[in-house]
Amino acid sequence: MADLYLKNLESERRQLWAKCRLHGLAKDTPERQRIAAIDEAIAAHKAKQKG
Repeated sequence: MADLYLKNLESERRQLWAKCRLHGLAKDTPERQRIAAIDEAIAAHKAKQKG
């Protein structure tokens, strides 16, 4: 079964990253901070899945 939570996080991260690249946003912008938060959530979710 597909992990929809993980797919949604990864999709949101890709969209934000594309926006940041397109506009050349700096590291301290809310979008870049959200990307960092998503990375942490993805890592935590994958660690939880492994047990």
